[in-house]
Amino acid sequence: MTTVAIDTGVGPLLRSWREQRRISQLELALRADSSARHISFIETGRSRPSEEMILRLAEHLDVPVRERNALLVVAGYAPHYAQTALDDPALDALREGMERLLQAYDPYPALVVDGTYNVVAANRGMSMMMDGVAEHLLVPPLNAMRLTLHPEGLAPRIRNLREWRADLLAQMERQIALARSAELRAVYEEVSGYPVPESAESTASGPVPSMPFALPLLIEHDGGVLSFVCSIATFNTPMDVTVAELAIETFLPADQVTADYLRSLTS
Repeated sequence: MTTVAIDTGVGPLLRSWREQRRISQLELALRADSSARHISFIETGRSRPSEEMILRLAEHLDVPVRERNALLVVAGYAPHYAQTALDDPALDALREGMERLLQAYDPYPALVVDGTYNVVAANRGMSMMMDGVAEHLLVPPLNAMRLTLHPEGLAPRIRNLREWRADLLAQMERQIALARSAELRAVYEEVSGYPVPESAESTASGPVPSMPFALPLLIEHDGGVLSFVCSIATFNTPMDVTVAELAIETFLPADQVTADYLRSLTS
């Protein structure tokens, strides 16, 4: 997923991350228990950083785990973080924990996505949201952004599609800037080019209820309109690339009508 070229020195890459974070050499040196002179020498290639120093600087620059491996490889070291397949027995406990979490959240929709928004797990509440989605969009691997924004996906049923679409695309833009992922950029280029369905055009001009705390997702379902606010959770201090890029997305009812409807599905 990284777009880092192998012939790019580790120094310029670290400088790029520092500038992106808007941190001075002195501030980074103080955080990493080093000196501004040493940081300058590393960035200009006059000094070769140790593996420990690269990891320390990457930690203070909040570099994504996958990109930390890339920095190490460029500097001539072995990757520090494993990338374990999600179906590997070593992640059995993780998968079981996520499944329990998703089931406990039912009937509210919830799903788990990877770093390119491919769906790796979902509960029954999420399946309910998929009514009317074209079959070709449901062929694995399912992609949450494609399902949401495709004209044959959820897009025609989203009452505030323009606002929701703008928020999702901005979210992807922030992640691309952070992770520099070619695969994620390809997904972004695809979904940002989808036309806005005519049905969304007709509802976009109508009144959209506002939430004082978050942008709601307003989606038509079963003759009514359901309202959700979305939360995203990631794993704290991940030591594996796969785990670092997982995100658990949950949809909380934003009004009593939606909450009552979802509870009625299990009564």
